[in-house]
Amino acid sequence: MEYYLHIVIVIGIYSILGSSLNLTLGYTGLLSVSHAAFYGIGAYTTALMTQELHLPFVVILLCVMAFSGLLSIIVGVSSLRIRDDYFVIASFAFQVIAFGLFYNLVSFTGGPMGLRGIPRPNIFGWTVNSHWEYLLLVVVLASMVLWACHRIAHSPFGRVLTAIREDETFARAAGKNVSAYKLLIFMISAAMASVAGVIYAQYISFVDPTSFTVMESIFIISIVIIGGAGSFWGPVVGAVVLVTLPEILRFIGMPSSVAANIRQILYGGLLVAFMMLRPQGLMGKYAFGKGGTTK
Repeated sequence: MEYYLHIVIVIGIYSILGSSLNLTLGYTGLLSVSHAAFYGIGAYTTALMTQELHLPFVVILLCVMAFSGLLSIIVGVSSLRIRDDYFVIASFAFQVIAFGLFYNLVSFTGGPMGLRGIPRPNIFGWTVNSHWEYLLLVVVLASMVLWACHRIAHSPFGRVLTAIREDETFARAAGKNVSAYKLLIFMISAAMASVAGVIYAQYISFVDPTSFTVMESIFIISIVIIGGAGSFWGPVVGAVVLVTLPEILRFIGMPSSVAANIRQILYGGLLVAFMMLRPQGLMGKYAFGKGGTTK
């Protein structure tokens, strides 16, 4: 039973990551390759705050979101002034820099050995220990993130984001400060991604740089594209599909050494197939890369 609970918890974590990226990729049309960096910033900040300061979970969560949001502003002020492929390159550069810091700042991050023994969450005197308790925590936080994404997408602010995605020049002509909207949604998306990092660090009780690589960012992008960019439930469906896929390979008896390579081939194959045959994903309305909404 604990194995199945673990799978559901991981799906919940990636649902948060996918939904937060969907705000920039699906609703605004900004392809960011730095989402795993903010995920890692949330995880490492949580590890350091719990080990050194012994703060309660709610305080850590708020501090981590604020810190990630601040960093995203620093990154966004420079990178969001550029468009299209250049923004992708800028976000990729930040991802590489973040991984390099995780790997080389040994005194803070533990370097390649990572940080171990991260304390369990303490929420108003309740210490989360069992898989059932973690599942409850993940469900609550994922529901809050999904609710926030829904409210943003269906607000006047969200409609401006959609206008930017469809035609940025028209949005500027309509008097909208496009750069400010991009910066704000980039900040919100980064703060939400750090929430997943908080849960991950305290659930696994260990963080190391290999969990926050460029490949992890691409995996999160795959969740959004395969599930459906611009769709409320798309990232959740994408997380279910891509998290359970390697477990299916394990159940059919494929050796672990082979399954790891087959999994990457399947991920890449699915991504290419969806971009060619169904660019709006399983549940999406926005055909990413096709320049608009698919009916």
